[in-house]
Amino acid sequence: MSAPLDVAVVGAGPAGLATAYALAGQGRTVRVLEAAGAVGGRMRTVREHGCLIDTGAEMFPGRAGYPATWRLIADLGLDRDPAAVSNVRDALAVWRDGRARPNAGRPLGLLTGAGLSLRARADLMRLRVRLARLGDLDPDRPERAGIAEETVADLVRPYHPDVYDYLVHPLVSGFFGWDPARSAAAPFAAHLAASGGSHTWHTYRDGMDTLARALADRLDVTTDHPVTRVAVDGDAVRVESPRGTVTARAVVLAVPAPVAARLYDEPRPAARLFLAECGYTPMLRVSLVLDAPPEPARASFATLIPAAADPLLNVVTRDHRKHPGRAPRGRALISLIPSPRGCRELFDAPDRTVAERLIARAGRFVPGLDAAGPSHVRVHRFRHGLP
Repeated sequence: MSAPLDVAVVGAGPAGLATAYALAGQGRTVRVLEAAGAVGGRMRTVREHGCLIDTGAEMFPGRAGYPATWRLIADLGLDRDPAAVSNVRDALAVWRDGRARPNAGRPLGLLTGAGLSLRARADLMRLRVRLARLGDLDPDRPERAGIAEETVADLVRPYHPDVYDYLVHPLVSGFFGWDPARSAAAPFAAHLAASGGSHTWHTYRDGMDTLARALADRLDVTTDHPVTRVAVDGDAVRVESPRGTVTARAVVLAVPAPVAARLYDEPRPAARLFLAECGYTPMLRVSLVLDAPPEPARASFATLIPAAADPLLNVVTRDHRKHPGRAPRGRALISLIPSPRGCRELFDAPDRTVAERLIARAGRFVPGLDAAGPSHVRVHRFRHGLP
């Protein structure tokens, strides 16, 4: 058993690493324990076949949307090279009537259409005005908003059906993993109000794990160290693992709530209830390496697929359009993200089955995909993907 640390942090995703970095900056002795073989969690990047394959999160909004992230980026010096944290151009489109309609989720889309009828665009403006007038949309305190009792479906019900069918529903299900009929409107609206449109999206040139790797380089991090139990032992806490027990004066569980509840027998009833009520939806993703970019060459980075067009496939991303460094010149990196229904149906299926079913459905949205065929396929799964 090792000498006691001040703090052991379980989980080397961005939350755990940022917490450890802040504690170490205050002079604490900190060690981060990560079950996987690399840091990043749901922002991990895999490097293979000449590609940078982001396995989970794809992008993040500008400074107004994620101020704490941007402060950390500046503190680590990641923005000294302007190209290292770049804007995602032509970020979002929506599929309608047989083709992708660009400029979804940005002001220009109100002029070009972005898959919405003229009446729907007018209603979208009315919705934005209503949210702006609320004045109480705080991403950190969404429960205080005037729409706290509304679901996402409730929020958009008074408006033209296109607003729901061709924007809100595919956006909420594809990027949040939510069911609009039961998910709260306030967190969604507060996030959008703070983040702005899709024109504010950014990504890291060197992979979405850039921030995690930069933090880990400055910390004591042990990977391949699965934690099986956390127990209070007098004035200390034991963090048990087949790799050995670590003792600390305090422990931070920077893991999804269901994992935290399994690791630690929480004695406080209110805390146990809170952990039990924190629900997560699974996340599933199929990444395809192609030997040539599919048409059209100037397509948007991400295309939302409404349920009316396909009930199982929700988002198609051209990761080489997010940043050209994601794939070697002349090649392409495509990701297929199923809908919440698709995740439920396919999550426990073999990789080959998942890939075959989603590739077959994606052919109509990515012309030439069936004929070209991927040279490499990788399936990513997160049991506790999206809160």
